[in-house]
Amino acid sequence: MGAAEIGIGIVGYGAMGKAHSYGYRVAPVMRRLRDRPRVRVISGRDREKVAAAATAYGIASSVSDWRDLVGRPDVDIVDICTPPGTHAEIAAAAAEAGKAVICEKPLAVTYAQAASAVAAVEEAHVLNAVGFNYRRLPAVSLMKRMIDEGAVGAVRLLRATWLSDEFVDPAIPFDWRFDRSMGGTTIADLGSHLIDMATWMAGPIAEVSGQSETFARERSGRPVTVDDASAALARFESGASGVFEMARTAVRRPCDFTIEVNGDRGTLVFEYARLNELLYGDGDDRPELYGMRRIRAEHPSHPYTADWWPIGQGVGYGSSFVNQLGDLLDRWPEGPWEPDFAQGAAVQAVCEAIERSAVERRWVTVAEIVG
Repeated sequence: MGAAEIGIGIVGYGAMGKAHSYGYRVAPVMRRLRDRPRVRVISGRDREKVAAAATAYGIASSVSDWRDLVGRPDVDIVDICTPPGTHAEIAAAAAEAGKAVICEKPLAVTYAQAASAVAAVEEAHVLNAVGFNYRRLPAVSLMKRMIDEGAVGAVRLLRATWLSDEFVDPAIPFDWRFDRSMGGTTIADLGSHLIDMATWMAGPIAEVSGQSETFARERSGRPVTVDDASAALARFESGASGVFEMARTAVRRPCDFTIEVNGDRGTLVFEYARLNELLYGDGDDRPELYGMRRIRAEHPSHPYTADWWPIGQGVGYGSSFVNQLGDLLDRWPEGPWEPDFAQGAAVQAVCEAIERSAVERRWVTVAEIVG
């Protein structure tokens, strides 16, 4: 007998809809899956544009109302790739219809919305996952593995930055990205990735102290309700300290993020601009080897690399979606899926704590948000 098909419905046809469509198409090529994904339908509010996207992505059907997608009996997984302010409603409807749900980050624009999404999938007992795709880059996953294996010893410091230049020009017209209720803050949009990777590697965050600034306060005659740049100090439950910076006004920074972990025995550094490499400083090295070594995260012994190209050829941004969706499909239909909505909500709680701290100019505990 041939492999069974898993019916996928993608909500949203923009950049993330394209990335997820690519992931489903390539995953069965790069790794052996028990069941084969088939994207059966894609939805978007603009009927002509979503139909054009469906043709470009090789999807047989398109609809202009996501509710029609959720209700289709041939859709097993609803994959949400719309602006963050819509995520919780669509996720709850999909769960109520008995569908597994994959949702792009951030899970929501408020912790209350994120918690409601968690409650919906738990009540319906459906598989659920959040799109923190950067976990699935080989170098990032290798960094996590090395930390777990004691390569840096006890984590003392973690710093993470995400710099882009997408909001530099004040003449950029107003759209949903500048509306906090729809697009979320820069803290939630960019910072959620950083916070997810940081807590994945160093454990939960206990409290934060943040600051934010909006440089262009009006666009197209409408008030901007999101931050252009934010930063935060953090204390982890383990006792480690952290620093985060997120900005969309850093000139000539296209999509640059870094993560550095300093432990009592070593240091690990990941830079997205060199996404197939890690820097590693081993405190036990002989003195004449003092400094950082560069690890090429392309060896078949490294996470995810065996499914890709020969050593030296590297992987890219699109590979993170292939790896992520491949992992989820590998565990269909039993699960569990990771990171799930509960982990997405935990990240949202930290984002909201930073947002509140920036407004109230004080340290804010995550328990204050969750409680």
